[in-house]
Amino acid sequence: MANIKSAKKRILTSQARADRNKAIKSKVKTYIKKVEAAVAENDKAAAEAALPLAIAEISKATSKGIFHKNTASRKISRISKAVSSMN
Repeated sequence: MANIKSAKKRILTSQARADRNKAIKSKVKTYIKKVEAAVAENDKAAAEAALPLAIAEISKATSKGIFHKNTASRKISRISKAVSSMN
């Protein structure tokens, strides 16, 4: 453990930020899984309903600096492509 007061504070703040980032990433993964599950079941209505929610969560995480903009764009592109390619 650190001895200097500022170092102790940095440990606490970085842990809080890491926990927050982890929770947001987990939430994004959950929404993406919902879209992918609907695509796997060939349920177009459910996939189209889940897609905007997933895109919104990814965009929110990107605006908070959790994901790089290109990473977010790639994730959105892949799930959008999966939903639009359903018959």
